[in-house]
Amino acid sequence: MLKAYYSKELVEAGCDEAGRGCLAGPVCAAVVILPPNFSNKTLNDSKQLTALKRSELRIVIEKEALAYGVAFVDHKKIDEINILNASILAMHQALDKLKVRPEHIIVDGNRFLPYNFIPHTTIVKGDAKYLSIAAASVLAKTHRDEFMEGMHKKYPHYGWDSNAGYPTKKHRDGIRKHGSTPIHRKSFRLL
Repeated sequence: MLKAYYSKELVEAGCDEAGRGCLAGPVCAAVVILPPNFSNKTLNDSKQLTALKRSELRIVIEKEALAYGVAFVDHKKIDEINILNASILAMHQALDKLKVRPEHIIVDGNRFLPYNFIPHTTIVKGDAKYLSIAAASVLAKTHRDEFMEGMHKKYPHYGWDSNAGYPTKKHRDGIRKHGSTPIHRKSFRLL
């Protein structure tokens, strides 16, 4: 059972990203502020859910959240500033989109840079511990998967409709046979 809050008395935003380990496409971050009474028995770390469950939960989260933001940082910026900095930049950009100002930010993982003087706490495997981070993980994953499904139509040889740009055998076989695309990350080892 996921915990509702890290700090119960504060307006808390959960933050996560998707696509960090991919060979192509952007990294996507999401941030979610859930209402105090929010509960959902299905909500969990997005990696533990089926694509169908994630899609269903995305609708619930986007409807019931007090506020949420989603942001992408593209492959060029990832190559320029590295994937860790790009992930944090995407989180900051997602936070910029919130219509409610959080008083505390909880972030999945162990690295984050301060944002607008708002206190933050990093939590390893936070997406499997806190509802708001799990909700952010669902939004980041579904928004990014949707983007990569669109890119699959443009570049059909890499299996992005099923692997979302992660380094699967099909993706690497596509690179071997067809080379890289304009949205592959040049700073990553593709093969």
